[in-house]
Amino acid sequence: MFRKILVANRGEIACRIIRAARGMGIATVAVYSDADRGALHVEMADEAVGIGPPPAAASYLAIERIVDACRRMGAEAAHPGYGFLSENAAFARALTEAGIVFIGPPVAAIEAMGDKIESKRFAARAGVRTVPGHLGVVAHADEAASIARDIGYPVMIKASAGGGGKGMRVAFSEGEARQGFQLARSEARSAFGDDRVFIEKFIEEPRHIEIQMLSDSFGNVIHLGERECSIQRRNQKVVEEAPSPFLDEATRAEMGAQAVALARAVGYQSAGTVEFIVDRNRDFYFLEMNTRLQVEHPVTELVTGFDLVEAMIRIAAGEELGLTQADVRMTGWAVESRIYAEDPYRNFLPSVGRLTRYRPPPEGRFGEVTIRNDAGVAEGSEISVFYDPMIAKLCAHAPSRAAAIDAMADALDAFTIDGVRHNIAFLAALMAHPRWREGRLSTSFIADEYPDGFAGAEMGAADRAMLAAIAVSVGLAERRRMESVAERLPSRPGAGPAQLVLALGRERIRVSVAAIGLNSPLSAELSIGADAALQVETEWRPGDRLWRGTVDGTDVVAHIQRRGHAWQVEWRGITRLAYLLSPAAAEFNALMPEKSPADQSKALLCPMPGLVVSIVVAEGQKVAAGETLAIVEAMKMENVLRAERDVTVSRIVVKPGDSLAVDALIMEFA
Repeated sequence: MFRKILVANRGEIACRIIRAARGMGIATVAVYSDADRGALHVEMADEAVGIGPPPAAASYLAIERIVDACRRMGAEAAHPGYGFLSENAAFARALTEAGIVFIGPPVAAIEAMGDKIESKRFAARAGVRTVPGHLGVVAHADEAASIARDIGYPVMIKASAGGGGKGMRVAFSEGEARQGFQLARSEARSAFGDDRVFIEKFIEEPRHIEIQMLSDSFGNVIHLGERECSIQRRNQKVVEEAPSPFLDEATRAEMGAQAVALARAVGYQSAGTVEFIVDRNRDFYFLEMNTRLQVEHPVTELVTGFDLVEAMIRIAAGEELGLTQADVRMTGWAVESRIYAEDPYRNFLPSVGRLTRYRPPPEGRFGEVTIRNDAGVAEGSEISVFYDPMIAKLCAHAPSRAAAIDAMADALDAFTIDGVRHNIAFLAALMAHPRWREGRLSTSFIADEYPDGFAGAEMGAADRAMLAAIAVSVGLAERRRMESVAERLPSRPGAGPAQLVLALGRERIRVSVAAIGLNSPLSAELSIGADAALQVETEWRPGDRLWRGTVDGTDVVAHIQRRGHAWQVEWRGITRLAYLLSPAAAEFNALMPEKSPADQSKALLCPMPGLVVSIVVAEGQKVAAGETLAIVEAMKMENVLRAERDVTVSRIVVKPGDSLAVDALIMEFA
């Protein structure tokens, strides 16, 4: 077994590898860019070495620097994690030539499978079903349009290298094919240093289901079942689960057999994943093989009990699996939610900044439920514009799918993050979505269900009563705190029944309060509007960010934040401003004018922090609605900013290469 390994990555996956190595008694070396000097993975490792400036191309993608760090630090092996150099054959070869073990598959397997074009050709020769398409490299936009026309729209334009949704565009017309080709090439060049793209038929209503495999150097190959990764946004996975609610035993066995056959054919050794696209009839087609650890590997670990990172290290050290397919058992259900630094209320635009508060829910086993949180950050960590915006991976495991989803919803409600925008409210709303809970999924789920973006979860009658009960208890707790101040006159004598008005968003709800307990925890009987009375009990105190208590005996956790004179209450993805008023004060409050937002129709503002890639218009130019104005890169993704109406550009205030903050002015219109 190795004595010391170098972790050639950053963030969450670097921390995950360090924890696994520590459990095996192996010393670790972290590498870091200048932007990550104080990062958590650097703190966790036994040793750390700087490898360059913040841009990935000059640090985490710099093969020579990482190989040199292995030599200097005496590392016998290097684990690449996922992303960056994890599927780079040149990196694996450079390590081998330097006498350092690459914790991953052989170079030949990476070369055959890491290239999406070659992998499809290889899979077809091995008898694995593949998606119809053009498996050659597309040279220019005219060729892209011609190939797309021959295949038939819609088509998927995809980078040959890499993964993670980078360098992928769906085209439904010739114009989209031309522009998609240019954007896919540009993103691929930026993310992977390889701008080759190919085109294949886009299967509508597809499900993304993948098979996890393990292979050793003794010819043993097994699969650990499937993961469903159909909840995606812009080709980036958001929620994953194991097993899939769609597969039957026959399809599962057939997909597993094809994955194992492909692994044997390519001489695979390590953990790897064979991804399939599955249509509504359960017909499946080979998509690609990821010759690395997947981001979503924890759900497989939770349902099988295998540690995939430890298995990779042991296989690389020459150990035999010691397992057969008959030893693999899938128990219960696991769900993973990717928590991103992004603003779901602004079309999921990325967010950067410092985590001024980072409080994940407690991890461990709670009865039949297990909660796991894989993260590479801590309170005070910086979310940088240079890297992927993922903050953490929250996982829940339970005996059934419904129980796992409920446990995930509870865990999301208890997750507190401040300092950056994040998608926790969206994930919480998703857990309650009927279509998700029924398992009626496709990779277009988010686009179908949230075509205009996310504006918060819809509030039903039961949700309204729950939020109202929480908000009223917060108002009562605040009043009780104020009345406990020495020598302060009470707002009303005694603690008997009271008639109040709850302002909940734009609603005004009559509330009758009875039987307020004077001691901690606060308890009260509430009649909210015409609804039946509710019993609320909580130990919440002003200043607490999490409200924990019971509403009619149901355990509830919600987020509470002070917003001026109001409290912001967030539960299950529903967010409302709330405050308690006397009936007289409510009458006056109803007369207050609402503030109108400022007119920004004559300016283009940067919707996210990022770098200006290009300005495609000039001052004085007339632009039609829908035409491209500028392209801004953020977190390795290029975002096209288009005109919302016919305009004339009067002034451009930025240039390519400029770094912009949120709402920074890009150009003005006449």
